[in-house]
Amino acid sequence: QVQLVESGGGLVQAGGSLRLSCVASGSISSIITMGWHRQAPGKQRELVAGISSVGNTNYADSVKGRFTISQDNAKNTVYLQMDSLKPEDTAVYYCNAVTSYLRSSWGQGTQVTVSS
Repeated sequence: QVQLVESGGGLVQAGGSLRLSCVASGSISSIITMGWHRQAPGKQRELVAGISSVGNTNYADSVKGRFTISQDNAKNTVYLQMDSLKPEDTAVYYCNAVTSYLRSSWGQGTQVTVSS
């Protein structure tokens, strides 16, 4: 089983930046992909960015060119660098990990609020 703890959310003005961190513990060697998802009030949770164990990345069209996902394997940490933030990026951001057993783990979420 994998445990995930996010940090780094907060309130920022439009055009600003934030960096989210997600520290993984537990069965880390079984993780095949990690990602950041977000859920705004009244909306479904959506994938924002993902990264595989070998470093392949993918992004939602709405964040391409503004967000960057990266990982530090030595620290068991995945980051989401968010630049040029927009009010529509306001949401609770969740870290997710999928293992080779196809089990999915979620963090508790961190709030990101972008003011106009």
